[in-house]
Amino acid sequence: MTEAPSIRSAEVGRRIGVPLMYGLFKPRVLGAWKVPATGPAILAVNHSHIVDGPMVMGVAPRPTHFLIKKEAFVGPLDPFLRGIGQIEVDRASVDRQAVTRALGVLENGGVLGIFPEGTRGEGDFAALRAGLAYFAVRSGAPIVPVAVLGSTERQGRLIRGLPPLRSRVDVVFGDPFQAGDGSGRRTRKALDEATVRIQQQLATHLENARRSTGR
Repeated sequence: MTEAPSIRSAEVGRRIGVPLMYGLFKPRVLGAWKVPATGPAILAVNHSHIVDGPMVMGVAPRPTHFLIKKEAFVGPLDPFLRGIGQIEVDRASVDRQAVTRALGVLENGGVLGIFPEGTRGEGDFAALRAGLAYFAVRSGAPIVPVAVLGSTERQGRLIRGLPPLRSRVDVVFGDPFQAGDGSGRRTRKALDEATVRIQQQLATHLENARRSTGR
């Protein structure tokens, strides 16, 4: 049986992320209190910068286990990511081991981080994969929308896809919501309907976050 990563390991990642993110950038965190203090929760994060995952890991009020593409688990990053409780996932197929580990995080009352768009893009939640709906409906865990809004300026960037160093990065946590319709159904139709509800909620949160931050 595949064991879920421990919350203690993710807490190590959070303690590393805090000084790293505040040292490299200027995070402004809004609505962190909306993340449930206890019990399972899913952070649904938009994805337009390389730093989105580490940023949320560092500023979230609870240790977070992210589903991260297997391509990132190379060289010294492999043992490091595993050591801080992150979950490797093969996006090219149904990765049952990753699914089991992610559900284990939620069953243990932990926080799971997901980029519902599946890959880095515009960061506008326009294209969602069904994975987020499955985890939310299967576990019953509330989804907390998270908008990471960094500078779009190219000046000062060391790496493409990375906000300029010492630039302000806004991380806006939204109100938790349930993806399911309350019936507990996990049919394809139910998951498709849940995905539509999730997309509407995430898009609304992103719009509100941009309005409130001026981004």
